[in-house]
Amino acid sequence: MDSNKVLILGLTWPEPRATAAGIRMMQLIHWFLEKKFEITFASTAAFTDYSENLTAYGIDQQPIKLNHHSFDEFTQRLNPAIVVFDRYIMEEQFGWRIAENVPNALRILDTEDLHSLRSSREKTRYFQKEFNSSEWLSLDITKRELASIFRSDLSLIISEFEIKLLKDIVKVDESLLLYLPFMYDHLNEGIISNWTPFAKRQHFVFIGNGKHAPNIDAISWLNTSIWPLIREALPDSELHIYGPYMPEKIRKMECVETGFRIKGWIRDVASILSGARLNLVPLRYGAGLKGKLMDGFINGTPSVTTSIGLEGIGNADELNLFTQDEPISFSKLAIELYQNKYKWKETQNIGTDLINNFFNKVIFGENLNKKIIELDKNLNQHRTTNIIGGILAHKTLQSTKYLSKWIEAKNNI
Repeated sequence: MDSNKVLILGLTWPEPRATAAGIRMMQLIHWFLEKKFEITFASTAAFTDYSENLTAYGIDQQPIKLNHHSFDEFTQRLNPAIVVFDRYIMEEQFGWRIAENVPNALRILDTEDLHSLRSSREKTRYFQKEFNSSEWLSLDITKRELASIFRSDLSLIISEFEIKLLKDIVKVDESLLLYLPFMYDHLNEGIISNWTPFAKRQHFVFIGNGKHAPNIDAISWLNTSIWPLIREALPDSELHIYGPYMPEKIRKMECVETGFRIKGWIRDVASILSGARLNLVPLRYGAGLKGKLMDGFINGTPSVTTSIGLEGIGNADELNLFTQDEPISFSKLAIELYQNKYKWKETQNIGTDLINNFFNKVIFGENLNKKIIELDKNLNQHRTTNIIGGILAHKTLQSTKYLSKWIEAKNNI
């Protein structure tokens, strides 16, 4: 690789204390830093109160404009060896400019999760139907996301379910994909021994970003169908809802009398999880891996979740111990785990094993390193054999390019 410069084009500035996407992005950033890459992070978004200060890590933060030639000059000066697009929308907006201005840069798409899969499941959830891959493929957002995957040199896929979907249904060549889930340090006995024990924990917790539609659905489902059943059996218990960007309809659910407490954003998620006895994750639709579930595992907090919540994680048979999809069975399991310290401990152990066996930071970091080295050595050949990507880059990006130029010209009038 001719240089050690990486340009990350972020849909937002990373918010690791607010969103799972922020955690994922910071894991990638730390990997590049460990490999001694020089990172520039650029975004069109505004900074928020939850944005990470990337300059503290020695990273250059650069605001950029949409549909503006200044981005071309910026990338030419920077001349990065690698460009990472944070979700397909950024590849749509800037992919053609990167291809024109730094054609030799390795183009990596970090999908975060398949947004089209989440959108499809939201629609099927609304119409009370099962997910259907044919319906998923028919959506415009699916076509757009798949086009970005084909145009990119490599796409990072966070879920085993999603990479199987892309390979088996769409027939995306495996050379274009890399399974890269969340990456965590090994949970050793020193860490585990410091976890708060069962007897010193209390209450239930749900943590989620209020801008994320599956989280809003989950909180509403908890409020109407699950929490009343738990509270009836455990009248002294409370459910604490944490997360930023909560809409008014969620804030109005706060009720001291029923123990349904809307707590808002918390900077230190670990401190909350380490004191909670049970982590409730009743997701009815979504995609990717669920950061709130992983946060529970790495803090020794057992969870009760759904089949959607556990999608793409570990051994399905083992996970049945804390998976239920109906309100009554979900509530019964939550009540049992809250009261039974032996089953609670068994569930905690399964979570620990999942992190250590399926999300090992060292293993997946090395897989990423090998893939980048391989592509760097054979990038021209790799692009030549990606015929669909070449066609899409020629046709799709030409239309995107000239639409962008038209918008820029219109703004200058």
